[in-house]
Amino acid sequence: MPSHRNSRAALRFAERRRREDEAPKLLGQVPGLTSLEIEIEERAGAGGTKYLRRFALDNAPALFLVPCGDPRCYEGEHDLTMEVMRALRAHQTSFRGSDDCAGAIGSSFCTRVVHFEGAAKYGAAVLNGM
Repeated sequence: MPSHRNSRAALRFAERRRREDEAPKLLGQVPGLTSLEIEIEERAGAGGTKYLRRFALDNAPALFLVPCGDPRCYEGEHDLTMEVMRALRAHQTSFRGSDDCAGAIGSSFCTRVVHFEGAAKYGAAVLNGM
């Protein structure tokens, strides 16, 4: 029998998947984008985790959600979509930002923070202003 925590996690995963399926496609929003990777570092106090996410552009949604890494966090996620899309629409080749977790651990706010640094490449037509 699945635990309550696992069922909550499954529901959050299903909701995130639904949002990704309903989001517009990244290449439809940023024509000419040829590659995108975002290095994500999640910090809580002195510790943290860091990883690199590369995007398969053929079917990537224009939605950048990072779930909170603390398994005790309820309703926690980092929505980086606005900052990332602003940078991509401006054809920036590098960008960075951060986001505080919006979730809670018990009766306290979650203190995790995501810092991200992106690198994007665009086709020659985009870079030449066409």
